[in-house]
Amino acid sequence: MKKLLVLFSLVIVIAGVFASQSNTNEPQSILASDTTSVKTDTVDSSDYLISDQTQEKVEEEVSKSNILIKGKDNSGFSFVTILRGLLGMVVIIILAWIFSADRKNVDWVVIGKGLAIQLILAISILYIPFVAFFFEFVGKIFVKILDFTDAGSTFLFGSIMDTDSMGMIFAFQILPTIIFFSALTSVLFYWGIIQVVVKGLAWLMIKAMKLSGTESLSVAGNIFLGQTESPLMIKAYLPKMNDSEMLLVMIGGMATVAGGVLAAYIGFLGGDDPVQRVLFAKHLLTASVMAAPGAIVISKVLMPQTEKPDKIQKETDVSMDKIGSNFLDALSNGTIEGLKLAANVGAMLLVFFAFIAMVNFVFIKVGSWINLNEVIAQATDGQYDGLSLEFILGYLFAPLMWVIGVAKEDVALVGRLLGEKLIASEFVGYTSLATLKTTGDAAYGSFTQYKSIIMATYMLCGFANFASIGIQIGGIGGLAPNKRTFLSKQGMRALVGGTLASLLSATIIGMILG
Repeated sequence: MKKLLVLFSLVIVIAGVFASQSNTNEPQSILASDTTSVKTDTVDSSDYLISDQTQEKVEEEVSKSNILIKGKDNSGFSFVTILRGLLGMVVIIILAWIFSADRKNVDWVVIGKGLAIQLILAISILYIPFVAFFFEFVGKIFVKILDFTDAGSTFLFGSIMDTDSMGMIFAFQILPTIIFFSALTSVLFYWGIIQVVVKGLAWLMIKAMKLSGTESLSVAGNIFLGQTESPLMIKAYLPKMNDSEMLLVMIGGMATVAGGVLAAYIGFLGGDDPVQRVLFAKHLLTASVMAAPGAIVISKVLMPQTEKPDKIQKETDVSMDKIGSNFLDALSNGTIEGLKLAANVGAMLLVFFAFIAMVNFVFIKVGSWINLNEVIAQATDGQYDGLSLEFILGYLFAPLMWVIGVAKEDVALVGRLLGEKLIASEFVGYTSLATLKTTGDAAYGSFTQYKSIIMATYMLCGFANFASIGIQIGGIGGLAPNKRTFLSKQGMRALVGGTLASLLSATIIGMILG
């Protein structure tokens, strides 16, 4: 415990040093890394927060879809924000401990190491130039992949891809990204590139957090692959994994997202603005990487490792099943899998948005009958028109959002996004976030603080929703039939774990942003 306290103290001191350094310089943009002008439909501007009085009218005309949220109100994190962040982290760990299957055997040293790794990652990416440059470079690669996808989509759909005349059409601008990225991932896997990166990350996890080789490979793979694709790498080992390892495989899948959908999120959060695409790519990549140690932390609280160290397998080979016999086979397999995923995402969004509209219709009618709609509209200053699913979810999770550090004015909006993610999917949540950040009369669309947008981006970055329970039972259960009963019994615990891991990342990034 003393080592744990020393470790936390060291991290906080380092954080304070970087914060004080950031305060001595001109505040840097969290959502903009340079001051290059960005071309919009009406005006060129690199800064939405324009102080020159001669440009006040220009500010009003800037398209909100191209807001580069400059951090002029961001003076780095303060003592108060650190306290709120620590409060959020403690509450999240306590919630995990409450749902733990073995509270007495939690290894708090491992938990402390995982939290320290997350903190160091976040601080490094935001305040250490060469680390930030690396993530921004990778983000630009993702953006360039989006451009390649546009080339193929334009050939197939023609003028429909012109966002200036047709606007953003989800089915044509976003879904093709999933197909291309799935094919690219399959090829990279066939060439062995992903395996090298994954095995390197897994080795670090084994050394730092005393994990087995199998669970380390699975969690590291989840940074790039989906919740049913990553377990394919350890297919031969799944039937022999113990309960703690198996739960981590489940939570790792729910706390992260696949590369294909990650590219899609970049597409509609960044819109047609190349600068914002890079910026959201950087944050989404950071969220995906931070989710790995976060998933380990929460999983080892929910179900601690009780096997003796000599019984934990450290070395594991990566399975190459279902990849392809050659380049073209791998490419075609990835394309087919991407097409299935894109069709599934499109159908899911259609059904869930239609379902939400139907439920809201009922709620609005009920609110009208009991004169509740006007009360809600007045109480929320017009943020909600009346009784709705969004209103219920927003205020249901609002207290938790405040605890993790979201601005009090935005807790209902961010809480609503969490609710949509849980009952529908992260795609629904991100779609709502993309709309909320570009519409409304507040400083940043519907949000009063840019930090709320960033925290929501991290919070939504994961597959934790009720549908994923069934996906894991079917997908992982098909690879290890003897684990199907465990998967069904622990599905809700994995859902809780994946949600808490994403909230942990959002809490840490919110604490650092200040």
